[in-house]
Amino acid sequence: MRRGVHKPPEPDDPLCCCEYVDRKGGRSHVAACCCDCEDLDEACDRWLKREAQKPDSLSRVADSVADRLRVPWLKGAKRVDLSLLPPLVLLPVLLRIAALHVLLGVVVLTALPGMVLWYYYFTHRKKGRTLFFLSLALFSLAYMYFLFVTEIVPRGDVTSAQLATVTTGVILTLISLVRTKRGPGYVRPHPSDTHSTVTYHGPLPDKDHLNGARHQVVIANRGAALEHAANGEAVEAGPQQTDSKRKNWCPWCKLVRPPRAGHCRICSACVQRLDHHCVWINSCVGRANHRSFLMTLLLFLLTSLYGISLVLRTVCPRQNVLFALLYCPGVYSQYSSALCFTCAWYSSMVTGGLLHLLLLQVINVSYNVTEREARLALRDKTARTLLWGLVIDTGVYSQGFRHNWAHFLTMADHLEQSSSPAFTELV
Repeated sequence: MRRGVHKPPEPDDPLCCCEYVDRKGGRSHVAACCCDCEDLDEACDRWLKREAQKPDSLSRVADSVADRLRVPWLKGAKRVDLSLLPPLVLLPVLLRIAALHVLLGVVVLTALPGMVLWYYYFTHRKKGRTLFFLSLALFSLAYMYFLFVTEIVPRGDVTSAQLATVTTGVILTLISLVRTKRGPGYVRPHPSDTHSTVTYHGPLPDKDHLNGARHQVVIANRGAALEHAANGEAVEAGPQQTDSKRKNWCPWCKLVRPPRAGHCRICSACVQRLDHHCVWINSCVGRANHRSFLMTLLLFLLTSLYGISLVLRTVCPRQNVLFALLYCPGVYSQYSSALCFTCAWYSSMVTGGLLHLLLLQVINVSYNVTEREARLALRDKTARTLLWGLVIDTGVYSQGFRHNWAHFLTMADHLEQSSSPAFTELV
């Protein structure tokens, strides 16, 4: 492997579909994935010479591999996130292994949630973004639908109307997910709190996906923001104080946040009426997408429950649907039936987890409290808990069940969105 010199791209020479700008600012090609890799050369040399590796050598090699894993695309090759690959490979393999025997099914279906929870705590502790859970959710939906069409429908027990219902549910779920992914409602700097704005038309260093894009750096006036915060001492505590707003200075984004807004350290941005960062959609849930988020959960649960019932009626025709998951004799005598039965168990586990999430969301909306506000109130011991902690009432914004839902359903959908944190630097 030859060590070459990275040459920056010429501004008038556009990238072809197989070229890209690497993390060091040099122009490279997808075919040269193993060429001019100084980090890998250095690590191999030290390993051959039996010398100790540098503390950051393995991380540099991993960054190089992640940077060079690309697919051709218009105006430059796009990077492939490594977190997308495990669900695409492990999920079908594990489910097919679980369908071989009932004991293997118990082991796999017990270990699979454990691995997902471990990965969640691993990424959540590091406050990093990952596409693992989004790809797992989308591929699970696609794979379950594929097995339903290829294994259940040909048996003749599913009518055309039932197939159309499941297909419509899947399509509506994806449409609602796309609406949810449009953005949670990022907080933009207020003109009165902005000192100056600088616009760059050239590429920024170490950001290969920003080639030729325009970047704005907003420099906020902290003195003005602190002055506004001092003048707005009234806190929105209920319906009598809806006009009084407390301006909250964010030390990370360097801007003034409206009431009930919060900063997400995973997205590195402030979100209006921040509820929580959902790993299943790889985005925050805020004022702009909270309703569509609940709609996505509801559509998915209805489609999943209906699909599971159709599968169980096909593979366990003599059993009641409510008890078929617990007792279905002879289902492992045929591999196709065992595979569908295993997928029904997997879908039931996912449905149960999302049903719990939907229940918590409905309770929070009924009390006009966000998940972030509930956690802060529990930490400060200012909340009232009911039903073993399932209900958390802060007593701040609640105006009654009907008014709380009316307020939630009439929240503005089209909020002024700021640019994504990956394209805008707030200084």
